[in-house]
Amino acid sequence: MNKKKVYVTLQNGRVFQGYQFGAEGSVTGELVFSTGMVGYMETLTDPVNLGQIVVQTFPLIGNYGSIRADMESDKAWASALIVRECCEEPSNFRMEETLESFMKEEGVVGVYGIDTRALTKVLREEGSMVARITNKALTEEEIAALASYTLSNAVATVANVKKGFFQSPEEKYTLAVWDFGCRNSTITQFLEQGCSIIRMPSTSTAEEILALGTDGVILSDGPGDPMENQTAIAEVGKLLGKVPVLGLGLGHQMVALALGGKTQKQKCGHRGSNQPVKSLESGKVYISTQNHGYEVVKDSVPQGKVSFVNVNDGACEGMEYANLRAITVQFDPSSCGIGHSENVLYNQFFAMIEEGK
Repeated sequence: MNKKKVYVTLQNGRVFQGYQFGAEGSVTGELVFSTGMVGYMETLTDPVNLGQIVVQTFPLIGNYGSIRADMESDKAWASALIVRECCEEPSNFRMEETLESFMKEEGVVGVYGIDTRALTKVLREEGSMVARITNKALTEEEIAALASYTLSNAVATVANVKKGFFQSPEEKYTLAVWDFGCRNSTITQFLEQGCSIIRMPSTSTAEEILALGTDGVILSDGPGDPMENQTAIAEVGKLLGKVPVLGLGLGHQMVALALGGKTQKQKCGHRGSNQPVKSLESGKVYISTQNHGYEVVKDSVPQGKVSFVNVNDGACEGMEYANLRAITVQFDPSSCGIGHSENVLYNQFFAMIEEGK
């Protein structure tokens, strides 16, 4: 593999030296870490990872190659990927090409040969921060300039899809998905539940969503600071109480903001497929998949009650708004339950739909 030396320079001045793979070039972004053992294809193509340099904590990445059917969108959104070791000879019956080949095609810069445990420890202790990947050391002035990096127009960048329709053979319900950066897997999950989907652009209005006459509305996940989406937040507020709503990720945060709540940036975020969340109603703990750097501030939304919390840090992971027929969660709902028939969130959402009928 390439032995071209590159530098990962952190906003705090720390420098990690590694080697380039994937696409060549310099890139600046928010440096975050993901704890999943697998799922690197989903990570690279998740719209939520727009503008991020992702550190994989699992030491060997790329061992099952590139599988485009696992992509969460039609392209890669992450700016860069940092790994301890990139597998050069992957093996999987579904494999189409190597991870490096995929990253070259998608323009994703890669760095390998770095002590990712040491790098992750810095992020855990000091929090996510801006970093820059270059083929030469940065000057003190260039390092100081990293603090001014910002990600803007995040939702508008990733959620530029047109209205679309996905039909389920069962057609148990018809749902509108308000797309703020929706993953492919979100659409698939509800198709498997017998729900036909009408996918609506992020620029849609509440009036346009309600005019569809669907049984319910899903507010999708998406990237960036939720407070940046003031127009969409106002439209979400007009929707609440008029149709059953399920908010996911960014959608969860936007419902809280529409009702006067607050959000805040987390120290290092929750990213990976092993995040434990506890249901405050049942006391059960579920291992969930998450990918976010912001959270709803507990007790900041008087109209709702906290339904799930993160076992590790106590962060708000879910809200219920009984009077508005809305439930929202910060994690992937498919991870909350054993099989679809026992999924507490799906069942709760569908129960709200049935009550409305």
